Amino acid sequence: MIEKNLPELITLKRLIDAGAGHFQVDTPCTVAIDGRQFPVYSLAIGNPDPAVPALGFFGGIHGLERIGSQILLSFLESLLARLRWDHTLHQQLQSLRLVFMPLVNPGGMWQATRCNPQGVDLMRNAPLSALEKVPFMLGGQRYSRHLPWYRGAAGAPMEAESRAVCQLVERELLPRRFSMALDCHSGFGLRDRIWFPHAHTKVPIPHLAEVGALEELFSESYPNHNYVFEPQSRQYRTHGDLWDYLYLNGTSHNERVFLPLTLEMGSWLWVKKNPRQLFNRIAIFNPTATHRLQRVLRRHLVWFDFLMRAAASHARWTPQGLARKDQQRRALARWYGA
Repeated sequence: MIEKNLPELITLKRLIDAGAGHFQVDTPCTVAIDGRQFPVYSLAIGNPDPAVPALGFFGGIHGLERIGSQILLSFLESLLARLRWDHTLHQQLQSLRLVFMPLVNPGGMWQATRCNPQGVDLMRNAPLSALEKVPFMLGGQRYSRHLPWYRGAAGAPMEAESRAVCQLVERELLPRRFSMALDCHSGFGLRDRIWFPHAHTKVPIPHLAEVGALEELFSESYPNHNYVFEPQSRQYRTHGDLWDYLYLNGTSHNERVFLPLTLEMGSWLWVKKNPRQLFNRIAIFNPTATHRLQRVLRRHLVWFDFLMRAAASHARWTPQGLARKDQQRRALARWYGA
């Protein structure tokens, strides 16, 4: 089998086989490298009616950040186990659509690189340029594919993996009145962060009130959580952000709400606890100790389950009218000092 040296792809294929009859599976693209063909899989479960809300989970966009794929595979395994006995989950899926793309960049994971096999950073690949100054190189560059954070050639089509993400979002999420996406990454800071757009500008998103309401709902429901909620632009800005691009395209109709979020796991804490990880480029982005990996795989399940409940129940918490204006003011004061 071509996947024998890529454990995450082996696990995903096993879960696809185990979930036959539950998941609708598609292969939007295949990545060729080193004489191998690595499929990029998408999975969907729940009510396909476009009138119901949807939630998407994405991981492995950066090949070095294996933990993003691993926590989604752990979540899928939990869902499959619950489908055998959990009547409440079956009821929930009648009013919710779930989609997954757990391993967007198998070629990069195979090569142990952040970029895809063409040297392109998929999170700098969208046809969108920052409106303000970005950090040199980190914000995306077009000097060379042999340097980090390469955006791809100017005017070139997006990479196949980026297009696969966009096609899934455009088909399953954007047509609905309410949808959310969570993209799982690692590699920044000492704490886990929930980032939301924009990344290309400091200007707040039109749906800042909805993001603020979601954060308040989570903090009230789970007051001891350890996440930092913030716009990505608060840390740094980038060119070509895939989620900014999809958000801007998906919110052209005011009645739609699409909230793309990024889970940015604080891998600096793992390195702080084991400084030797600094000498291994994979270990910088992933927990290596078994007990630490198990803890990371567990700790985000509450957040994932909350997002499912919040999406299915969005009509009960999304602010309307004067309440929305008040929520907008609070969010502006919190994240933008306005």
